[in-house]
Amino acid sequence: MRRLEPAAITGVMSREVANFRTFWKSTVFSSTVEPIVYLLAFGLGLGATIVTQIDGLDYVEFVGTGMVATAVIFSSVFPAMFGTFVKHRFQNTYDAILAAPVDVEELVTAEMLWIGLRAAVFGCFPLLITILFFGLDPEWGMFLVPFFCFVTSLGFAGFGIAVAGTVAKIDQFNYVTTLLITPMFLVAGTFFPIDELPEGAQVVANFNPLYQLVELVRAAAFGFEATDLIRLGVLILFAFVAWRIAIRQLTKRLID
Repeated sequence: MRRLEPAAITGVMSREVANFRTFWKSTVFSSTVEPIVYLLAFGLGLGATIVTQIDGLDYVEFVGTGMVATAVIFSSVFPAMFGTFVKHRFQNTYDAILAAPVDVEELVTAEMLWIGLRAAVFGCFPLLITILFFGLDPEWGMFLVPFFCFVTSLGFAGFGIAVAGTVAKIDQFNYVTTLLITPMFLVAGTFFPIDELPEGAQVVANFNPLYQLVELVRAAAFGFEATDLIRLGVLILFAFVAWRIAIRQLTKRLID
């Protein structure tokens, strides 16, 4: 038998798809409207009154491409954290799944793949909205954006599952959100370039997966460079490490 059985993975994912069909309208609505609100507030509001251009780009284009990373992290890490914790602690969903011929490695892989696919779609919404309503010119490189989003969301899905497999209470997610997620969201180059930060903060920002995604999306829109391959490699490494840690942490929680 293979280490990862495709039938087991697709079985777990099919359950998630069936469940998603019951609430997809509200999720799609928020994923569509939220980027518009951000773009209106920052791109037209702040951009019209304080900042008009950054690095030669219109501020609304700068924010619109950066908002891809925001959509990815919000639609991957939070569903992974809360969804995993609830399904394990309150609904006993994972106990039922593991009673079938599915192991923890396949369970985590399926959950990450589903969250990654969903977040990859939602991550493209800000870019599409910027193209349709705010004048961003479409480029061929933008066809790679869903792949960039998918790889990044895999990493954050694994991170969220690992956290859910570690904390004892659901309110402990507040520590993770405040100390990790919020700083990564703010220091990702979404709303301002990180080269305006102190040197020490710039070094820290370069280890932020969201910053790597922001730079890749902007490269897809305005031109790639050789260093973008390194950024993609960092995201792939982040996804792999998060995957293995998530499997280890959830195994400790689920297997006596």
